[in-house]
Amino acid sequence: MRIFAWPLAILASLALAVQPVAAQSILRDAETEALLDDMAAPLVEAAGLAPGNVDMVLINDSSINAFVAGGQAIYIHAGLLDAADTANEVQGVIAHELGHITGGHVVRFSEGASAANSISILSLLLGVGAALAGAGEAGIGIMQAGQRAALGKFLAYSRVQESAADAAGAEYLSAAGISGRGSLAFFGKLRSQEFRYGRSQDDEAAFTRTHPLSGDRIARLREVYTRDPAWDAPDDPDIQARFVRMKAKLSGFIEPSERTLARFPVSDKSIPARYARAYAYHKAAQVDMALAEADALLATSPNDPYFLELKGQVLLESGRPTDALASLRRATEITNNQPLIASMFGHALIATEDERNHPEAERVLRAAVARDRLNPFAWYQLGVVYAARGDLPRARLASAEQQVMTRRFPDALRSAQAAEAGLPVGSPDWIRAQDISLQARAALEQIRDSQ
Repeated sequence: MRIFAWPLAILASLALAVQPVAAQSILRDAETEALLDDMAAPLVEAAGLAPGNVDMVLINDSSINAFVAGGQAIYIHAGLLDAADTANEVQGVIAHELGHITGGHVVRFSEGASAANSISILSLLLGVGAALAGAGEAGIGIMQAGQRAALGKFLAYSRVQESAADAAGAEYLSAAGISGRGSLAFFGKLRSQEFRYGRSQDDEAAFTRTHPLSGDRIARLREVYTRDPAWDAPDDPDIQARFVRMKAKLSGFIEPSERTLARFPVSDKSIPARYARAYAYHKAAQVDMALAEADALLATSPNDPYFLELKGQVLLESGRPTDALASLRRATEITNNQPLIASMFGHALIATEDERNHPEAERVLRAAVARDRLNPFAWYQLGVVYAARGDLPRARLASAEQQVMTRRFPDALRSAQAAEAGLPVGSPDWIRAQDISLQARAALEQIRDSQ
């Protein structure tokens, strides 16, 4: 499990514009991503989208939120997973976000902003006209009323999109044969949160929100869900068991160790509890206790790749890379070079400082980036291998790959140009170096134009 800084764009609705935010932390974990993909797969198919073409991205944020931000990617906050009691609840959220994707709501964002801006500009012109005519206070009143009307217009547009996504989500759950019970349960949690924070539930308050009131959504959707043939469909027991285990793992990785150990005391010998404690002990540098929990997990399932990954990670990050190799090699084999696990295995091979391990490291790292090019850690490790054997052009190309995806465009341009100069003309790597140069130049020009 790793955290990466990743630039995202979110909709700043109250500002009536799309604005970039500071880099947020993306949490990459092979087991969690596999589970989210499996949870989403029947819904993606029901939405008429190509299987595997919707990315599930986990944000390291404790707030209860999920969103789409262009393209076919759904961003889910870790806090949402923690708040959900069942995988079915999260599937309700995924179905809703798919409704935003199929409805093109991010792409059509400008329609709502344009209508609001028209009102805003008109009120500004009328207000200025009134002020020039000598009615200063009236002019200010016109402008203020116009701004309020513009905001109201935009918020109403946003609420319509949310209601449309609710309806589409209900349709996708039904088509996938998944009950809407979880969706209603999760909306109930959102309503409880609104009450807890003292957010008004009256009709007037509804007009100042980007989303419909949770109570209204529950009433509308309950009528739809309870009539649906899938209403009484049981939850998938395998998905639910994996979900409980994943939640415990996230708790151990994200939360302070003291809190995790309080939530999962040593008297609890269940797999999720051991999983959570293993990560909590590892974070607290209690290596022996972390390894004891990992070994207890492996005793229940010796070929579980994620338990093997856990043991290898504890050993690697506690300065024992050679000891980590067996577990990470086996996890990599079982998962057929799952990119994140293979990246960690490649790192362990390099960390042994034994050059005899470099050919194997190169092989697994190349397999990792072939399946997941957006893996800066794997590219960095691959660059280390190339540099160690004196292949500087490919080391620079690996650096360029890492730098362009982390938005270090000047560095990426320099690295790509240096790689291109040393690679065989016309080779795949030479062409890739050119592509990165063009991408970096285009990004730098866009940044300059926006300043």
